[in-house]
Amino acid sequence: MYSTLLLAASTVAQTVEWNPKVALVMFICNVLAIAIGRATIKYKNVGPQLPFPGLELSLGAFIGTVCLGHILGTGAILGLANAGVL
Repeated sequence: MYSTLLLAASTVAQTVEWNPKVALVMFICNVLAIAIGRATIKYKNVGPQLPFPGLELSLGAFIGTVCLGHILGTGAILGLANAGVL
């Protein structure tokens, strides 16, 4: 049983450590997701408002777009790390 666990652990992809390149990729993905959210969410000003007047998103829309940005960022970071770019 231990040999099966060791075999499974040896096939797990290595992740990159945090560095400024990783942070930049996550930042870009979050900005991209906020831009997508601002363009596509139908009722983006419904609910509690953020203290940022220029963003024009409610709290729920902002949290949703940032969640999407983190999903995109995680995929981009893992993909770029697997390709050897990061």
